[in-house]
Amino acid sequence: MIVRLLIAGVAGMFPITSTPVSRTRKPEPEPGRYPVRFGTAELVRDADRGNAWLVSVDGVAQSYVDLDNPTHLEFDYVRRFGDVVDRLPPGPLDALHIGGAACTLPRYVAASRPGSRQLVFDADGDLVELVRTQLGLRVPGLRVRVTDGREGLATRREDSADLVVVDAFERATLAGGLATLEATTAIAGLLRAPGIYLANITDGAGLPFARRFLATLLEVFPQVMLLADPGVLRGRRFGNLVLAASASDLPTAEIAQKTASAAFPARCVHGAELRKLAGKAAPITDADTPPPPSPPDDVLGLF
Repeated sequence: MIVRLLIAGVAGMFPITSTPVSRTRKPEPEPGRYPVRFGTAELVRDADRGNAWLVSVDGVAQSYVDLDNPTHLEFDYVRRFGDVVDRLPPGPLDALHIGGAACTLPRYVAASRPGSRQLVFDADGDLVELVRTQLGLRVPGLRVRVTDGREGLATRREDSADLVVVDAFERATLAGGLATLEATTAIAGLLRAPGIYLANITDGAGLPFARRFLATLLEVFPQVMLLADPGVLRGRRFGNLVLAASASDLPTAEIAQKTASAAFPARCVHGAELRKLAGKAAPITDADTPPPPSPPDDVLGLF
């Protein structure tokens, strides 16, 4: 069994190139270590699920995918993504994902909402090629581009997406330039009603980065909610926080009920409580970017 890992996602700030998605893959992935652009990737099979795989880079979990059952979401924060996606209006989605790795969420959307059109931006071309070769990217309606997230955003049309997901990490922190007011404003412009922006960030004691990111979202979106493990929310340990933002009402009551009853419960914070959490924090801008959260030395291990 693969034990839950703390952090996931990878991307960075590099010039745009294009990588076509292959329609073929090897019949059997090969476990092992592989050099990629941002370090050394490792591909590990989950012994408890015959065709499920963990992808990590330099010890940081990037993705967990079950090739036989793409609706299985192993990581808690990805399950929270799925809970929010499930509450969008029925039918296919136009989705943009910034940060892809093994494309866990795009596979989920393709399986649960047939006919969806999805585009993934990921800056690590070597990792994209590894996933294509070993795990396959034969996902209906999915395209992958090797590009920096901010550069990619600039190529998209307004009102072109029902869902935008940012899950782009360098080591254990969000890739630079994706949490700013300028990037958030660009993302808001891509969403058509009642579209949702989802982001995965990390933070630790005092939640200084999370508070500023909250302030950034609240500056742009009228509706924002946060989902996090209670220990992370109280600043007792470093971990993931999922944020959802929209110009339309968010399904806070349904999400709160769902996450509270999960195997690993999460708190759902919204409304006045969320604004209180943000406090007097200033929005992040391109000209005023705070230092990224600094994970403890043991954050890359298991918990």
